[in-house]
Amino acid sequence: MNKSIIQLTEKHVAGNYGRYPIALVKGKGSKVWDKSGKQYIDFVSGLAVDNLGHCHPSVVSAIKKQSEKLIHVSNLYHIEPQSQLAEKITSLSFADKVFFCNSGTEANEAAIKLARRYFFDQGQPGRTEIITMFNSFHGRTLGSLSATAQTKLHTGFKPLLPGFKYIPFNDLPSARKAITKKTCAILVEPMQGEGGVNIPDPSYLKELKKLCQKNGILLIFDEVQTGFGRTGRLFAHELYKIKPDLITLAKALGGGLAIGALAGSNRIMKSFVPGTHGATFGGNPLACAAALASLKVLTGKNFLNKTRATGKYFLKCLEKISHKNPIVKEVRGEGMFLAMELNKPAADIVNNCMKRGFLINCIQLNVLRFIPPLVITRKEIDSLIPVLSDCLNKLSDQ
Repeated sequence: MNKSIIQLTEKHVAGNYGRYPIALVKGKGSKVWDKSGKQYIDFVSGLAVDNLGHCHPSVVSAIKKQSEKLIHVSNLYHIEPQSQLAEKITSLSFADKVFFCNSGTEANEAAIKLARRYFFDQGQPGRTEIITMFNSFHGRTLGSLSATAQTKLHTGFKPLLPGFKYIPFNDLPSARKAITKKTCAILVEPMQGEGGVNIPDPSYLKELKKLCQKNGILLIFDEVQTGFGRTGRLFAHELYKIKPDLITLAKALGGGLAIGALAGSNRIMKSFVPGTHGATFGGNPLACAAALASLKVLTGKNFLNKTRATGKYFLKCLEKISHKNPIVKEVRGEGMFLAMELNKPAADIVNNCMKRGFLINCIQLNVLRFIPPLVITRKEIDSLIPVLSDCLNKLSDQ
């Protein structure tokens, strides 16, 4: 076959992604290589999926062992790695029960269904409305897209599903005003990812929790992107010392394999009875084995302590750049969940960094997002900084 990977993709794969002109074929730790053999240091990590880096030995070993035993069986039967993973997640969180699926979108779909079903079971079938935040991102299926309060993502897909109300993020008075007798839940990212790495005021989520308790509604945290060490804590809500009623998880859970989860207390999860929801591949043996291996590393001694320390170092490096360049509006973030907002479109920065061997991400047109593997080293960060600074200077001069 003489056609290149890029040619094959352009000819045969749906064009719903704006792809960069490189084909990645190999990865190890914080580095990836394209088909030509060029090396890149990865500050995107599969969009916050590869928290342990690429092809972590523990995850690879678990996949190999499990693939020789059992790859898939139906959820009509008990699945050993699935039960072990559920036990592990509940031991690390507030939750009692876990529902497994394949992605963050599916986890949020499950949360939407469960919130409504819970109040139906409570004899309150009229409580179906869910409050979400502007600039949120909860997925691209019709249900999760309807929950996502970004108008640009709705174009061409209306009518959206009813039952969602949008309010500003980090605005408690708006949340208080939005709650009615129809409200069943507030669905919120503790820190917004695709919306620009937006960090709330320290008291916001705590007050939101009190508001939900006062009105007898559920608080659902979408930690698809912020979970599993991304913010320097296993879950971002730990930073605020509160617990939601339900939490949605995915991305980094599987160490690179596709898996999602919805976790919550027995009080709420008991509304998922046979026939109410399901996922054919959800909690399959292979993905669960990978997730167990990933969690063992993430929760190992000093792993997250090191993540926090390296994240603080990275943030200071970005702040130093910002002080020297007028096009930088703000640097923000927590752990390895960092952003640099510019007063100009940032796409050229991404392209120029890529040409020089660094993969970074642009969101909301003018926000550079840095979500590297948690195993990134200070040396690798140091190698990015002068390149990023040079790219910013060139954009500033335009």
